[in-house]
Amino acid sequence: MTSSPMRATSSSTQANKQTLQDHILTVVQGKRLAGVAVAMGVGKTLIGLRDMDRVLTEHLLRRSATKPFLVAAPTQAILDSWPQEAHKFGLGHLLDCITFTTYRSLSKTLSSGHYHKLYLDECHALKDSHEPGLKAHVTRKNSILGLTGTPPAQPDSEKGRLVATYCPILVDYTTDEAVLAGLLNDYRLVVHRLPLSPVRDYLLTLPSGSQFTTSERDNYQYWSTRLANAAQDKLPVETLRLLRMQALMHYPGKGRYMAHLASQFTEKVLLFTCNQQQAEQQAAHTYHSKNKDSQANLVKFNNGEIQRLACVAQLSEGVNIPHLRIGIIWHAFGNERKAAQRIGRLLRLNPDETATVHLLQYQDTVDEHWVAQALAAFDPAKISYVEVCRESLGY
Repeated sequence: MTSSPMRATSSSTQANKQTLQDHILTVVQGKRLAGVAVAMGVGKTLIGLRDMDRVLTEHLLRRSATKPFLVAAPTQAILDSWPQEAHKFGLGHLLDCITFTTYRSLSKTLSSGHYHKLYLDECHALKDSHEPGLKAHVTRKNSILGLTGTPPAQPDSEKGRLVATYCPILVDYTTDEAVLAGLLNDYRLVVHRLPLSPVRDYLLTLPSGSQFTTSERDNYQYWSTRLANAAQDKLPVETLRLLRMQALMHYPGKGRYMAHLASQFTEKVLLFTCNQQQAEQQAAHTYHSKNKDSQANLVKFNNGEIQRLACVAQLSEGVNIPHLRIGIIWHAFGNERKAAQRIGRLLRLNPDETATVHLLQYQDTVDEHWVAQALAAFDPAKISYVEVCRESLGY
């Protein structure tokens, strides 16, 4: 009996992924401090587990009275993926050798025990507060392997310095390289350029509780003018920038357009909003920290029982959604890492399929700069732009 084309493609993809993982493991072998940057979907967690299995065998660590490995990650959701991957790939025996901790408790965990090797999942999330524990671990001649899908873009930044010091990136395998190699499905990025509304129907509530009505365009001009005259303003320039960003994130124009755009599709659509209120306005089913049904909604979305799921940033890491071809992002944050994580949610298809990510951007605002920053690491040939006319928004 011959195998189906889809099964043959999947088998070939897995073989290619294993070949890449083998190469990466060869590169980091024997390196006490090392980091690996690989596109999401290539098998970042499995690389860590396979390295762990090799170290366990080489150093006969099963005889150790204590757990020799420490795995740290920013969130519990990411940590939960390690046992799942271990069981999936026949490496469940490693779990008896691993202590798990979030980055919040990393320093305390390092100070209370000695570990042969530390695995830093999403190592780009390191902070200066982690350095004393990392330094003590390294001083004892113990090893570190950092894992990330998005290495720090700025080498002189806090995160860039910590990664370079404690888990220097030895392999950097990008999303586009994975797509070209047939390891991930192809993708398209569509930037929708929206005009700010000139209509004075935007209700603002001041800290005092009083309210007044303005327009998106007038409000943006207000904050831009204050920033232009920051030298005379009572607030620091960074505070003014933050307030202008918060204003842009809360304008209702993107919400109306997101709902309109999502309604054009009959298949599954994942909606990334900026906050819980926006998520609740966009879909009947949501995923966020205050929704007790979040996990149940995610299961329904994964199984295809519902076609819309609105979420906030917490879904960006540690969650894979099968058969997802369309995503819409409200705000790009000017952050290449966050954009890559969200786009990575849609790179779980068969290699011959294509996912489409729609990003919403306000025309002639700082939002243009943020979107450009967020997409800087992606192939420009895969990016297109749509000019949204005022008439289609009802302005």
